[in-house]
Amino acid sequence: MRRCLLVVLAGLLTSPVAPLFAQAPVPSSAAAPVPAPAGLAPAPVDYAQDASWLCRPGRQDACAIDLTTTLVAADGTLTREPWAANPRAPIDCFYVYPTVSTDPGTFSDMTADAAERTVVAQQFARFASVCRPFAPLYRQVTLAGLRQRMASGGVNLGSGTEYDDVRAAWQSYLARDNAGRGVVLIGHSQGAYVLMQLLRKDIEGTPVQRQLVSAILMGTTVSVPPGARSGGTFKALAGCQSARDVGCIISFSTYRAATPPPPTALFGRHGGGQEALCTNPVTFTDAPGDLRPYLSAGGQTITSRQAQAPWVTGASVETPFVSVPGLISARCARNEHATYLEITVRGNPADPRVDEIAGDLGPPGKPNTSWGLHLVDVNLTMGNLLDIVGQQAQTWATRRP
Repeated sequence: MRRCLLVVLAGLLTSPVAPLFAQAPVPSSAAAPVPAPAGLAPAPVDYAQDASWLCRPGRQDACAIDLTTTLVAADGTLTREPWAANPRAPIDCFYVYPTVSTDPGTFSDMTADAAERTVVAQQFARFASVCRPFAPLYRQVTLAGLRQRMASGGVNLGSGTEYDDVRAAWQSYLARDNAGRGVVLIGHSQGAYVLMQLLRKDIEGTPVQRQLVSAILMGTTVSVPPGARSGGTFKALAGCQSARDVGCIISFSTYRAATPPPPTALFGRHGGGQEALCTNPVTFTDAPGDLRPYLSAGGQTITSRQAQAPWVTGASVETPFVSVPGLISARCARNEHATYLEITVRGNPADPRVDEIAGDLGPPGKPNTSWGLHLVDVNLTMGNLLDIVGQQAQTWATRRP
């Protein structure tokens, strides 16, 4: 499955990445490790340096941006929703971003380009309202690196340089910043693969597991025996059963109800007698519920800008983000190929609000159904995830040592 995933990723990342809106300044470069001689491991990154991080609490950086949102009601009413970080948030969030780097070479450099800033705006900056934000730069596998690995016949995500960097960032965070606080791990796609490895090797079964509030692993496959919440990818860590459950896993990949996962599905796949864990962030059951999305008003996804129909007839949205209460619902579903978060857009041509959302990979009218709505996995569920993390923080505070 990973080989197939990377083949498609290579095509996806050829799209240029354009900043969605003016961003707060990000350190232009971290201390670049000296290139290693051929055959030797690259020099480690010094995560004691602030420049090695996209986001840290209290800085003007990739997370200190305008996240103002326009709520578009079914009757066309527009309501402006402000946003602010919470400097007194009781827990932390540690985020690892997906494959977005268009740098040349096998691995990205340690410079925060538009690609890294854009994905943080779409997937992570908003979490600063419920937790202190920590997002390390890391030398992830780039588009060029994926092509090299495919040519050599060896393709893998979640181990090697990308894992070593994130592990070093995690250890630096624990030593410098954690001080016994609860922490939520958040990752998507390549970032989720890396965090799965970190959880298996460095967290599960160790004392630091007690500080794990939850791990939100999106756009990947966390394997479990059919009908179970644990026992596959992880030995003991189990899927969350409610918004107040802590020390647990939240995982899903989104597909439209009209285009369920095909045999070539890349995420949530069944295999080896196991299925994928699916967490509905609305109901925590297979029952449907309304999502609270935070979508780019201009059609920006994690890697490119897409054509988006006007959000409402006769008015324009002037904020960077938009939300459409009651328009999109989700439920966990299964077919013979995958277990997934099924997305239904309940457009009504009789009202002035938009009837459909962008987010598919591929040209208009010809989506690549193997990907589902991977480009907006996080945007679609953002409001629900914020609610969950806020409730989990309260639970953890009552149970912490």
